[in-house]
Amino acid sequence: MSRDSKPRRAAWQRRIFLAAIAVLLGACSALHPRSVSLEQRLAMFPKEGLPLDHAVTVRWNSTGVPWIEAESDHDLAFTLGLVHAHLRLGQMAIMRRAVQGRLSESGGPFAQDIDRALRTIDFGTAAPEIEAKLPPATKAWLQAFVDGLNWYQSHAKEPPPEFGLLALRNEPWTIRDLIAIGRLAGTDVNWLGYPGLLKARLRPDWPEVWQRTLATGTNSAPSFGTGSEALLQQLLQGSSRSGSNALAVSPSHSATGAALLAGDPHLGLTLPNFWLLVGIKSPSFHAVGLMVPGLPLIGLGRNDDIAWGGTNMRAAQSELFNVAGEAGISERHERIATRLWFGKDVTIRRAKEGPIISDLAMFPARPGEVIALRWKGYEASDEFSAFLAVMRAKSASEFRQAFATYSVGGQNMICATRSGDICQVIAAHIPIREAALPADLVRRADDPAAAWHGTANAMSLPFALNPPDGVLASANNRAAPTPFPLGFLYPTSERVERLYTLIKAKDKIAIADLAALQQDTLSTAALSLKHDLMPMLKAATAAPDFVRAIDAWDGRYDADKSGPVAFESLLYELANRLYGKNGTVPSDKADWGYLVRYLPQDLAAAPDHQKLIDESLMAASATARKFPTWGDMHRVGINHMLAFAPVIGSSFSLGDFGAGGSRNTVMKTSHGLVNGKHTSTYGSQARQLCDMSTPDGCSFVLFGGEDGWLGSANYADQVPLWREGRTIAMPLTPAKVAGAFPIATVLKPH
Repeated sequence: MSRDSKPRRAAWQRRIFLAAIAVLLGACSALHPRSVSLEQRLAMFPKEGLPLDHAVTVRWNSTGVPWIEAESDHDLAFTLGLVHAHLRLGQMAIMRRAVQGRLSESGGPFAQDIDRALRTIDFGTAAPEIEAKLPPATKAWLQAFVDGLNWYQSHAKEPPPEFGLLALRNEPWTIRDLIAIGRLAGTDVNWLGYPGLLKARLRPDWPEVWQRTLATGTNSAPSFGTGSEALLQQLLQGSSRSGSNALAVSPSHSATGAALLAGDPHLGLTLPNFWLLVGIKSPSFHAVGLMVPGLPLIGLGRNDDIAWGGTNMRAAQSELFNVAGEAGISERHERIATRLWFGKDVTIRRAKEGPIISDLAMFPARPGEVIALRWKGYEASDEFSAFLAVMRAKSASEFRQAFATYSVGGQNMICATRSGDICQVIAAHIPIREAALPADLVRRADDPAAAWHGTANAMSLPFALNPPDGVLASANNRAAPTPFPLGFLYPTSERVERLYTLIKAKDKIAIADLAALQQDTLSTAALSLKHDLMPMLKAATAAPDFVRAIDAWDGRYDADKSGPVAFESLLYELANRLYGKNGTVPSDKADWGYLVRYLPQDLAAAPDHQKLIDESLMAASATARKFPTWGDMHRVGINHMLAFAPVIGSSFSLGDFGAGGSRNTVMKTSHGLVNGKHTSTYGSQARQLCDMSTPDGCSFVLFGGEDGWLGSANYADQVPLWREGRTIAMPLTPAKVAGAFPIATVLKPH
């Protein structure tokens, strides 16, 4: 041991000790947040000395939702920056660290592999080119918003409670940060299936798995006639616009004689919510709706003339290529700074097609393969100008034209207008490929069948306007028939079919009917699967009463019903005995669409299948006796995103409750194969209802609350509304706005 090694070690120990003390002190406000009233939170909001052109009024309702009235677009954008920072600065800081691959600076060595994956994917790749190509008006809007963010955080008297716990610090915001967060929100949801499929691709039965995957994923009804791995998946699924229901009803079917629109985006059921609810008015904008924190755009909302919603269309905007042997693969070397631990040096490789993802353990390749990811999100596009145009649109035609520059993530956008039109737009840049389904998940870059022959956009893709039956609905299903594939991997069509069934069941639809529809728990696919299984179940000798209970179940996943417990417990046992290995069912065979389509025939073909069924019935009936109702088994947690962290997680949970819904019901509270108490972490995170008969006919609700400040009175106060199917009115007329938002904060220019 060298002479100075002991002093150096002692110095390191002191640093670690002091750092640990700092962490503990910083964590106190987050682990044990003080209760803060709306009045106290509003007292923290800056009111004077602001770089505004004119005074701005921010009105607030009792749930802490803001309604901003500004005399200039600049002042509106700047004030939106203040509002986003005030309500969600901690959440936004975490999102920025995520897109930069810097979570280890908060989470320590546990996050190093996640950071390497995020840096490999590199959501900011196209940001410099996108920023350079922004129209001047869009760039000015984003810059004013960024200026508001930076002004707020530099003048705030205290940072959000998460800052101390997660070692966050104030860093200047830039337009490129917003672009990268936008790319995270536009994640290609097909990536979520890549890890499981790539693992299955290493198995001998891959050809059959791939053909079945395509058969399941492409058999979707069109809307109109023309670990570290788990945490990364949770981040992508929880942050991307990856699910949802949306529908529009024409005046001929409406009880008010005007068009109606409803939607509920499906995202992670964690707090803070992925959306902010806002109202805005300036010379160019007059609208209400939902914004992603850090993005000054209304993604789902309503202005004077139109209301809009949408669902992820699962667009085929990515391709995996084997680039082994290709020339020109570059390398960059980076160091992942790590909190309270040693940094980690990583090498990130990139081919001309895109980043080499097979360097990551979660994306395994066959021997000799090098897999690169090509994604439309690595090309410049302008989603910001698109949604700013939507926020100003006055007609269905303008709504469609707005999306010409919109690329990722692909959306089925639905619109209802004050003049009575309803329409659906495919908002995406889709690579034009050959019509044949791909022979493999991973293709050769030099394969002509894998070539991209240009790009189709909203103006060249199919468009629906005022269909004869007066209804348009979307639920992540195939949007429309096209000569080239829009996508390959869709969920079952049961949600979109259920939406159409419910709407067409009544001659005249009221807004209350749409609110009830959003709470619908019937799974037609579960009923179909039950029907296919019943002959084999009735032939069994085990648990006859249990079999009768399953046979009597009506397919509804209501929280107070016992039928879902019996069915799901049996499904778990059958799948594990038929497909499981070492207690785990491969993800490709645990997929809901796969089970619905293939479980009955695979079960019938299995050797000794009747013995397997008897054993499954006995085990499932024992499980079902432990849970009298679906709500006893199926829970939704009221949890901050940090509730899943080891050791400290319990401090960030407000408990859970029994909930209805299932993996692909309209009322979505997703889950996998389950045989015990479990928590759904993905589902209907917000709801929207709009009646175009009046400018004050729009309402929304969030799962959680408007304010992300831990301990705030508005942190989770909308959960009871969400559970009961109630919403918050978001009017447009001045008198209604003043009445619904009685607390006025006047911001004064310097």
